[in-house]
Amino acid sequence: MTKNVYSVGQVNTYIKNMFAQDFMMNHIYVRGEVSNCKYHSSGHIYFTLKDKTGTLNAIMFAGSRRTGLGFPMKEGDNVIVLGAIRVYERDGKYQLYAEQIVLEGAGILYQKFEQLKQELEEMGMFAPEYKLPIPRFARTVGVVTAPTGAAVRDIQSISARRNPYVQLILYPAQVQGEGAAASIVNGIRALEQYGVDVMIVGRGGGSIEDLWAFNEEVVARAIFECSVPIISAVGHETDTTIADYVADLRAPTPSAAAELAVFDIQAVMDDLAAKRLQLNRMLIRQLDHSKSRVEQYRLRLELLSPQNQLLEKRQQAMEYEDRLQNSMERILMRKKHQMEVYAHRLEGLSPLRRISSGCAYVTNRKGEMVRSVSQVQAGDMISLRMLDGTMQAEVKDRTSINE
Repeated sequence: MTKNVYSVGQVNTYIKNMFAQDFMMNHIYVRGEVSNCKYHSSGHIYFTLKDKTGTLNAIMFAGSRRTGLGFPMKEGDNVIVLGAIRVYERDGKYQLYAEQIVLEGAGILYQKFEQLKQELEEMGMFAPEYKLPIPRFARTVGVVTAPTGAAVRDIQSISARRNPYVQLILYPAQVQGEGAAASIVNGIRALEQYGVDVMIVGRGGGSIEDLWAFNEEVVARAIFECSVPIISAVGHETDTTIADYVADLRAPTPSAAAELAVFDIQAVMDDLAAKRLQLNRMLIRQLDHSKSRVEQYRLRLELLSPQNQLLEKRQQAMEYEDRLQNSMERILMRKKHQMEVYAHRLEGLSPLRRISSGCAYVTNRKGEMVRSVSQVQAGDMISLRMLDGTMQAEVKDRTSINE
């Protein structure tokens, strides 16, 4: 019998595991009225859910509270809590660990929201590859929103400030209540047919009930099927709708949507001015470079021109002429000097010089010069030429110094 006896801890652990393995207990929505609501200094909230049939202890940790509770929960609130049922082993009690808490009316819509979101996501309607790019320089911007209210005024104000030349085309749609979804769809299709460059679809903030038209499937399909890029601008930054997931771009507010759709003309003008200045500087540098190259070509052309070549050749010819003249003068001076030497030598050998010193020039009858006594015989007639005349003589005798 002792084999079937378990400790308290074993039983509690077994029950805890049973809850942990039950999928329903790990993701369950519970409706009830809040009682015994206590906010702990640590940030946790302890409370009880009750209805006519019973009560259920619950806790929401501080980490879940920051993202899962969007209102100040208090005693008597009818809420829907999403969470998990788990066993606290120490006390042997089970309780609801809350992850999200919404007021009951909003809770039903939240469930519908999550269900439709999951279905459309599975269809691929949120896939980034289907999203159209927002044109950078839109000329016509369509706006599907209520004709009165802060949203349209914000869009008009920002558009006029950023670029007064962009045309806003408003489709005055019903954005809340019965018939709002159909009105939004008609607006999208009308502006698409008109041919705007980009479209803003949205409204100002509100409760989930107020924004519900933008969670309707017909609106999501109209946005997905539209050939014009659509920017969703529903509510405040914390509000999220199905339209935000399907749209080509989500803006946190209508004002932000106008910033994204309407390009800032002053920024464009500043950018153009900067590019113009940069282009001018590049042109000036290019012109200076081209001028420098042209000047180089001009100098080269001037250097190689026929006129310059003629001047250069003429200069060379003048230099050659000067060199030739100098060479000739040097040669003439050298030859002159040689002639003076030869003349001096010739003068020393001249018969006239000898004759003038008392010698005579002797020739025989034939006019031949007599150089030796052996050339004449006794009785020969010879001519004696003196400086001042000629005389004839007969050889009487001859004597040789060699005899």
